[in-house]
Amino acid sequence: MRIFVSMVMAAGLTGAAGAQVAPPSEVLDVHDHVAAVSADRIEADITTLVSFGTRHTASETESETHGIGAARRWIHDEFERISAECGGCLEVMYVSETISGERRIPDPVDVVSVIAIQRGTTDPDRMVVMSGDIDSRASDVMNAEIDAPGANDNASGVAGALEAARVLSQDRFAGSIMYAALAGEEQGLFGGRIVADYALEQGWRIKAVINNDMIGNSAGIDGVVDNATARVFSEGTRATETPEEARIRRFTGGEVDSPSRNLARFIDRTADQYVPNLDVMMVYRLDRFGRGGHHRPFNEAGMPGVRIMETHEDYNRQHQDIRVEDGIEYGDVLEAVDFDYAAKLTALNIATLAQLAGAPPFPADVTISGAVRPSTTLSWARPEGEPAANLMGYRVYWRLTDAPQWTHSRYVGDVTEFTLENVVIDNYYFGVSSVAPDGSESPVVFPGPAGSFGGY
Repeated sequence: MRIFVSMVMAAGLTGAAGAQVAPPSEVLDVHDHVAAVSADRIEADITTLVSFGTRHTASETESETHGIGAARRWIHDEFERISAECGGCLEVMYVSETISGERRIPDPVDVVSVIAIQRGTTDPDRMVVMSGDIDSRASDVMNAEIDAPGANDNASGVAGALEAARVLSQDRFAGSIMYAALAGEEQGLFGGRIVADYALEQGWRIKAVINNDMIGNSAGIDGVVDNATARVFSEGTRATETPEEARIRRFTGGEVDSPSRNLARFIDRTADQYVPNLDVMMVYRLDRFGRGGHHRPFNEAGMPGVRIMETHEDYNRQHQDIRVEDGIEYGDVLEAVDFDYAAKLTALNIATLAQLAGAPPFPADVTISGAVRPSTTLSWARPEGEPAANLMGYRVYWRLTDAPQWTHSRYVGDVTEFTLENVVIDNYYFGVSSVAPDGSESPVVFPGPAGSFGGY
């Protein structure tokens, strides 16, 4: 359990001789959160979601045992049960909109997502999001009647969000966490768009969206069985970049340093540090080739977001009627899910969420200078008031421009400017993160509009 002691924040921690002390390199609580993840609970949740027969967006809504209406009510009730166990720490709600006139939703359908918000203690309007998709489909995307169990796609992601809520609701964090079961993904990513719009209306500052879509299959159609890797997809340049921002980026760099891309780097580092036997493959693409997942509507609303999923897919187990043809089994059924693997990817989410929610406000208004000079100077704005209660200081990062991950860093304390002497700006990319006393840290923020996570 984190205890925030604001007295030590203003000037940073100091040693006995007055020397500045760096924060710890790991957050010990995160190891406990990872260890608490239960593959059995995830299996039970996926089994329940499969039992509704189909969760097609246009399927039955009145039945208590069949269709998407029953599924979303069960998810809502499950979030309420989790909330009751933590003294009412979750705000559980439906977020919906009626959609019609679309290619995959021609007639009016209520697209209803379920969200649960665990409010932060000092910065409650700053949020990080873990999401999965409620809906399922078979071969014909318009068939709302046929069985479509959607065990992996995407009961696995929803079960992961429920398990994250169970584990993390037992702790408290500076910022808020939203656990989301999004609707209408197969029909056009509508649930994500609706929730993103709602977040903007509420004034929530969403700093990271982690979309989990298919996290339970370890046996690929390519013949590879792999339970030790995961993919993280992230956009390059921001979807909301303006022409003027593109002009600036052309001369200063940042093509691979969008906030989504640096969120992906943060997840990669988290896997290495906290999740045994898991390696992250960072894919420099919005999603699978030519496709888009439920993080995309958040990206298009200006919010950093990535997709976590299995590395090796079995296309015979996705978007298929249940059948056997020429000895090949088709269908997204319970028997094809690797629950231990789903638990491992859920643990990756949990470790990431705990650090992001536990971090101080992400650095804002980051700028850089150093052209035709032997040294490089970074500067940024400092938050004020209660949101800054767990701010210990900042860490400056740099790497060669073609390096995939940040390779060098230095803790610089609670300052708003720092100069790296004899580090030439032309040869490296730079960024800055905020750090809490327990070691919780924000993603690295690249200078300028290309890398901005937004303001305070």
